[in-house]
Amino acid sequence: MALQRALISVSNKAGVIEFSRGLVELGVEIVSTGGTAKALREAGVPVTYISDVTGFPEILDGRVKTLHPTVHGGILALRNPDHLGQLAKHNITPIDLVAVNLYPFRETIAKPGVTLAEAIENIDIGGPTMVRSAAKNYENVLVIVNPERYHEVLEALRKGEAGRELRMALAREAFAHTASYDAAITAYLSGIGEGAEQFPPTMDLSLKRVQVLRYGENPHQQAAFYRDPAVTGPCVGNAVQLAGKELSYNNILDINSAFELVREFIEPAAVIVKHNNPCGCAVSAQLTDAYLKALEGDPVSAFGGIIALNRVVDAPTAQEMAKLFVEAIIAPGYEDQALEILKKKANLRLLSTGDLTIQTNDRLDMRKVNGGLLVQEFDREVLKLPELKVVTKRTPTQNEMDELIFAMTLVKHVKSNAIVLTKERQLIGVGAGQMNRVGSAKIAINQAGEKAAGAVLGSDAFFPFNDTVLEAARAGITAIIQPGGSIRDEESIKACDEAGMAMVFTGMRHFKH
Repeated sequence: MALQRALISVSNKAGVIEFSRGLVELGVEIVSTGGTAKALREAGVPVTYISDVTGFPEILDGRVKTLHPTVHGGILALRNPDHLGQLAKHNITPIDLVAVNLYPFRETIAKPGVTLAEAIENIDIGGPTMVRSAAKNYENVLVIVNPERYHEVLEALRKGEAGRELRMALAREAFAHTASYDAAITAYLSGIGEGAEQFPPTMDLSLKRVQVLRYGENPHQQAAFYRDPAVTGPCVGNAVQLAGKELSYNNILDINSAFELVREFIEPAAVIVKHNNPCGCAVSAQLTDAYLKALEGDPVSAFGGIIALNRVVDAPTAQEMAKLFVEAIIAPGYEDQALEILKKKANLRLLSTGDLTIQTNDRLDMRKVNGGLLVQEFDREVLKLPELKVVTKRTPTQNEMDELIFAMTLVKHVKSNAIVLTKERQLIGVGAGQMNRVGSAKIAINQAGEKAAGAVLGSDAFFPFNDTVLEAARAGITAIIQPGGSIRDEESIKACDEAGMAMVFTGMRHFKH
């Protein structure tokens, strides 16, 4: 089917001049609006203004320009005698191609200090209407919302191969584009002003596929990674991969876990994650020392793990990390020499997030279940010293209190039931994901070995019995931090007092299922 007329009206003008020139070479008349028409004319591309087609000027500061029967009749008409006859009767020329992308709503609301009026003004009306009209009539109209498609469409037209498969693909992309646009508007309006709801009655998610993965958690499962374009700030979804193989499903999960823990710390910190649980974590005055202490905590589990750092990677730290086989490293950035060192390991995935002092705007943690979605706030609460309650006869020393806060920061990133042992700001024992708390404690104490003496213990939830305290006392642990709230708290407190241990209640549980 030969193209006669194309309507081009784009906010993102990347590639539009070259695309329009290609259409003109194929004998297509270009109809355009406002800024797009101006850009094409200045580039020497023949163009017909939309007002010359409709016989009506653009009005209301451009709010109304394409909402007209001459436009939508030309787009929506089936190429059958009845519809074509009606077009001829009303002197309407069919429109065979629509290239439209929309006002930059997401970009507008991402700007600091944007007002509601500015956001509203960047809600496109005519654009989505044209896109939906063209997508509905995909058998007769090519619709393009993605500038990356321009070359592909031109080549297909030149070869006479703009067939049903391509048209359907473009229509799917078009409907996804307008759906995503509307979802962004809905999410923004749901979160501002009177009556704003964190959990609105309906939730529309619009995510962009970043990568089709080789497989999911296991080779027999297919998988893909999508990112949320509404989320800004440093996070796994926005990280830039600088080197290494493609990320896997499990890589992404583990990288996220490692990064979310390491960003908790102000001091230079290193985290090593294996199977979605931290196996190493430490803070220190120097990044290299923090990494070496994290590795020392469990060098066996660290093999094949994920490393996260909260400082730009320097050469000495890179040299140490290069000695160990790991799947990926994520950090705010890399010094040139550090990058050169790490890139020598061809398969090592290196990710950069940018400055961690910038906060991500993602507030909701989501988990899919069969037939539904669980949504909650992220667990980003931090301990506040005035809210901590010493419940034992012995009060922790200042060093013990600092260590207890470090332990509790760690334990909220470990799968429940979770117990951690730390010493000198180093993770030395982890019990994760056990069905009973004392089982987790035994695992953590066994892993710490002789280092358990003089260490502190953190628990993500209260002790239902005093058995965990008794295990800790036998290992030589000096202080415990836990939420408290068990009906048998007094039994645990008594056991601590008898062993000379200090115990602090936080009043805040940190389950991580």
